[in-house]
Amino acid sequence: MEPSVGSKRVTLAQVAELAGVSVMTASYTFNRPDRVSDQARSKVLAAAAQLGYAGPDPSARSLRRGRTRALGVVMGEHLSYAFEDPEAASFLAGIADLCADIGYGMTILPITGAADDVGRITEAAVDGFIVWTTSDDDPILAAVQAMKRPAVVHGGPAVRGLELVSIDNRAAARAVGAIAFAGANRPAVVSQPLSRARVSTITSGAGITEVLFPVTRDRLEGYRQAAEDTGIAWRDVVVAVCARNDAAEAERIAATLLTSAEPPDAIAAMSDQQAAGVVRAAHAAGRVIPDEVAVTGWDDAAVAAQLGLTTVAQSLRDQGAACAQAALGQKPSSQAASWSIVRRGSTRR
Repeated sequence: MEPSVGSKRVTLAQVAELAGVSVMTASYTFNRPDRVSDQARSKVLAAAAQLGYAGPDPSARSLRRGRTRALGVVMGEHLSYAFEDPEAASFLAGIADLCADIGYGMTILPITGAADDVGRITEAAVDGFIVWTTSDDDPILAAVQAMKRPAVVHGGPAVRGLELVSIDNRAAARAVGAIAFAGANRPAVVSQPLSRARVSTITSGAGITEVLFPVTRDRLEGYRQAAEDTGIAWRDVVVAVCARNDAAEAERIAATLLTSAEPPDAIAAMSDQQAAGVVRAAHAAGRVIPDEVAVTGWDDAAVAAQLGLTTVAQSLRDQGAACAQAALGQKPSSQAASWSIVRRGSTRR
């Protein structure tokens, strides 16, 4: 017989009663079948089929075991970003690699800035948390702390009691900025957002007074050092802030820079996706790369090789795996992830 729509879930005790066995024998049939005779197992399975019993409630089983065998990945982006952005996808693949090896699942928790963000954290049935890079003032950080489960932040900010996996963004930005700005007179930066407000703007380096995303803050500081190393004051560097890590938005904002009265002759972008947009804008403006405008990216994604971009190479897949280790309560093999500079034809020799 089939359970009626809206009826209560059939219990293991009901299955045991119909089969004429103890509840323990019925439980062993589903959880430890090697401890049950063939005859008893057949009775239990027949009773379960008759009652429409699908097996033990996984939620109740998780409560008994004290673990869910799932990791929660907290992303302050639209859910589709996890699949559309190649570097986010690579990061998630690194988490998935480790989860697959140990039989864990992965739950993506998108954070939108709405009032129910904290509730998504406190209600998440996961054994640990991985927080994609966020801002200093993000309330979900305190919510994750309060859960008292293993947790790690990727990129930043650094939070007491939570692990941190990141590259040295400041040093990497200074290194790639030195190459981007070499021989330039009017350098510019295409930046990722400064805060969760995600406001697009064009200003000078000195006009930026507060940056709440630590990754953006450290990269801007590295670019500032690179500019000053070449004798260019930070106030003379144009910074174009994008709301998202998006090639189309970067193309639009770079087009504004390149058609201005004093167009930049070097542009350092904070991602290869942004750099791809800059390259398209430069081509549309008739600017020759790198002779008239040098361009650099970040991540060494597939598009960087396709476009011949000088960029910062890092493995977000490896960083995802390291974050998963930390979220499982293990020490990652290295919390300070490695990076390097890949020089290609988009910068001056």
